[in-house]
Amino acid sequence: MPSWPNHSECLSHNCSWDETNNATRNDDPVLPPLNYYSIPLLTAITIACTLLFLVGVAGNVMTILVVSKYRDMRTTTNLYLCSMAVSDLLIFLCMPLDLYRMWRYRPWRFGAALCKLFQFVSESCTYSTILSITALSVERYLAICFPLRAKALVTKRRVRALILLLWTVSLLSAGPVFVMVGVEQDSMGPPNFSLGMNETGFSLVVGDTRECKMTHYAVESGLMGAMVWLSSVFFFMPVFCLTVLYSLIGRRLWQRHRETNISSRVAHRDKSNRQTIKMLVVVVLAFVLCWLPFHVGRYLQFRSLDAPSPLLSLLSEYCSLVSVVLFYLSAAINPILYNTMSWKYRGAAARLFGLTDSQPPRGRTASSMKGDGSNGWTESTVSF
Repeated sequence: MPSWPNHSECLSHNCSWDETNNATRNDDPVLPPLNYYSIPLLTAITIACTLLFLVGVAGNVMTILVVSKYRDMRTTTNLYLCSMAVSDLLIFLCMPLDLYRMWRYRPWRFGAALCKLFQFVSESCTYSTILSITALSVERYLAICFPLRAKALVTKRRVRALILLLWTVSLLSAGPVFVMVGVEQDSMGPPNFSLGMNETGFSLVVGDTRECKMTHYAVESGLMGAMVWLSSVFFFMPVFCLTVLYSLIGRRLWQRHRETNISSRVAHRDKSNRQTIKMLVVVVLAFVLCWLPFHVGRYLQFRSLDAPSPLLSLLSEYCSLVSVVLFYLSAAINPILYNTMSWKYRGAAARLFGLTDSQPPRGRTASSMKGDGSNGWTESTVSF
């Protein structure tokens, strides 16, 4: 999870340095704390994340297979959803390291490169998801409010190029994570001990306090503050744009619904659009609800560095804990929503598993309706 942790407070008995100090006074081996949370709490989180991993990987793989295998599912809308499925799969690949850090945050034994890489992947995939949702919503706005213009602008080739651009922007925006995150020793804990013999003749254990965390350079240089604001912009600005876009789309569909002189073909198209918009609105709301605690926790963590406060640190830690589960829920929930709200997705999934051999009726396009005055019915309007 892209949290760039630099914890300053302990929330469980396992993370107390008091025992370590007492052990030092009693000439016992010095052992670093293992985790920040209680074992029952960590067990519950691990079980929840494991279930989300199984559901999320299966669902997102199925989404990619459905879109890639069946031509009638390769619409411009579904290309965006397929891109989001790829980013969600990459996020789940980072889950084992994230859970390992929760169970034993020190010592970090996998090297600085992997520490930087898995947090970079999580950060860039998060940016890619929100940018894809925003671009998809803009496309829906054009297709519904300006169908003739959308027919000329929105093509599969352009959508693929745009998705590639969005991924490029996401990777570049997450690039500073390679500088922000690293493996460092904990300067707040007791000093490390060299391997040797103490007065009682027992060997001392090396106190390995290496952590995969936000570096001191990131805090002192202001890079962390800049990245906190950047991640906030990547979240709140798209949410604002999505709110405006779906308000305009809803108003347009309501106006057309009240018109009595529209043709039956346009009415059928609007019904299909309303179903698509309902699904996308639910997807957006799920994304916002799953990610809001994370941004609140990251902001509180940043504020606690400027003005250290036990209360802020406590709130930050528990926000981070809740956001871990919501982070992976966000990556797992989209295929569930598609299956629940889209009959076309359910039909394609049934074909994928061989439950039905029937082919769906081919969608009508503007090119197949010669002489039809309604040019707004394009392939881009056919989605899940």
